[in-house]
Amino acid sequence: MSTQTVITKYLNSGHSDLSILAEDVIFTVMATGQESRGREAVASLLNHFYHVAFDANADTRTLIFGEKSALWEGIFYGKHVGEFAGIPATNKDVHVPINVVYDVENEQVKNARIYFEMPVLFQQLGVS
Repeated sequence: MSTQTVITKYLNSGHSDLSILAEDVIFTVMATGQESRGREAVASLLNHFYHVAFDANADTRTLIFGEKSALWEGIFYGKHVGEFAGIPATNKDVHVPINVVYDVENEQVKNARIYFEMPVLFQQLGVS
């Protein structure tokens, strides 16, 4: 399976097909250094981000495929409905640029480096 096939399948599943993730997958939030290791930890991170702290989705702007990596660029959008980074729910709408670099190994996602524009988010939430 090509990198394009792996990443497309993962994105089309709405991040729900955990079989596409390597058992020892690592997702790293680059702004904070926070790492989620393993399928269940990554699933928990994504669930918290998209369904607990925010009621949110993400739209693709750009998707570039290499031999063993892919770059996804998008807009994270939704409503801040739960605690995030120590900030209680504000019920404010957010639209935040996000990039993710995925590394593929043995037809599975091995690593993801998440570049999320925290200053933009904090400004939209009204915090400094």
